[in-house]
Amino acid sequence: MDITTQLQLADGYQMPQQGLGLYKVTDQDNLTEVIKTAWKAGYRLFDTAQMYKNEAEVGQSLRALGMPREDYFVTTKVAEANQGYDKTLASVEQSLKDLQMDYVDLLMVHWPLHEQFFDTWRAFERLQAEGIVKSLGTSNFGMIHLQYLATQANEMPVVNQIENHPHLVQPELRDFLQENNIVTQAWAPLGRGSVLAEPTIVSIAEKYGKSPAQVVLRWHLAHGTSIIPKSVHPQRVIENADIYDFSLTVEEVAAIDALDTYTRISQEPEQVYERGRQYPHH
Repeated sequence: MDITTQLQLADGYQMPQQGLGLYKVTDQDNLTEVIKTAWKAGYRLFDTAQMYKNEAEVGQSLRALGMPREDYFVTTKVAEANQGYDKTLASVEQSLKDLQMDYVDLLMVHWPLHEQFFDTWRAFERLQAEGIVKSLGTSNFGMIHLQYLATQANEMPVVNQIENHPHLVQPELRDFLQENNIVTQAWAPLGRGSVLAEPTIVSIAEKYGKSPAQVVLRWHLAHGTSIIPKSVHPQRVIENADIYDFSLTVEEVAAIDALDTYTRISQEPEQVYERGRQYPHH
């Protein structure tokens, strides 16, 4: 296993297990530098979203690499304000323009919203049929949302991106996703740093001569989870990729699992679904 490890998706495509999250990275020079560093370190998956307001900058940075389009994997997500059938189609067209691409590898519904729930997904299926999107995914969907989606969907999501870190382990959701051939992808895999001072994690890090962040990322890999740690610091991007020369014992994985405090950084998906928006967004 190394940073080039691919996960098999239920639709026949493959996706790198580790990628670079680009939330809140909007400065063009910084973004170009970070993506260049990530590429050299072996990253091939780049994760953006309409809500991050950086699709144009991401497109520019990837173009600057001068690499063939099929050599990297791009995810974007449809924002809440753009959900619904027509709006989804129009917004994805705009995303492609901004990204300077003919297709995205993975398109996600950023949050489940009850009003546009099925209309948005119908648009997703059309985009996939037209070849504008290769794989379909969801973000922040709970078990109930996926079960509800299954009542009308022709194609089910192959990836569900969820908040997932040692303070929010979500084992039941992870098991459900696995049983349904849906890859779990963790956003905020380091809990935005909140888990890094945990004595359990610190002591494991000392044992392996690794950083607490590297230990947490390795814990995700032990669970078969896809990870997209974000960083604006090139050095950190390199460090986050340097996690393939050690592995955790079963006991160490269980000790990190036991740090679960059910604490969310962001919103409870069911509330967003009911309310129809996620703001105030943290």
